[in-house]
Amino acid sequence: MSDTLTLPAERRERAGKGASRALRREGRIPAVIYGGKEEPTTIHVEEKELVRQLMTGHFMNSIVNIEVGGETIRTLPKDVALHPVTDRPTHADFFRLSKDAKVDVSVPVIFINEEKSPGLKKGGVLNVVRHELELVCAADKIPGEIEIDVTGKDVGDSIHISEVNLPEGSASAITDRDFTIATLVAPSSLKKSEGDNSTEAADDEAAEEEGGED
Repeated sequence: MSDTLTLPAERRERAGKGASRALRREGRIPAVIYGGKEEPTTIHVEEKELVRQLMTGHFMNSIVNIEVGGETIRTLPKDVALHPVTDRPTHADFFRLSKDAKVDVSVPVIFINEEKSPGLKKGGVLNVVRHELELVCAADKIPGEIEIDVTGKDVGDSIHISEVNLPEGSASAITDRDFTIATLVAPSSLKKSEGDNSTEAADDEAAEEEGGED
């Protein structure tokens, strides 16, 4: 499971574009906490701390405890808007988590036991179709990553979601199809060799036909 993070914040007294611009000039980022059948809570957080947590790489899949006004609010980050030129954060949205909440998250996949894949050992290439899986998880059991075992996989094989053992408390958010996560394809040198052989065979066949006409 991803780590639980803590983010200090202060309540926003004023809303609107002018107030938000003033906050950003002071190194603060406007944000809002919503959900949980409660009124939205408008806050602002320190830009440097938000950027530091974003750089961990798992911020969007982590539970974030926001400390504001002596209260700790358990949340899940839903969106961080970035400036189109500077990439600095301009606004953040957090979803308030109730007890036993289920959340939709995107979790990165990693592949294990590559040395036990016949296809990879002969030079095949793992073509990853989905680098992340969309999951529905219990809020207190969000996995940091999903391991996918490629043991025994050969060139031409595919890996589908039905083959993946998801952690307890997690299920695929896509339920209408058995989608592909990765395929094992032949190395380009082998493809070229096969293509050359096909061309040679075609040339031989054409030569035989010409010889028959004589």
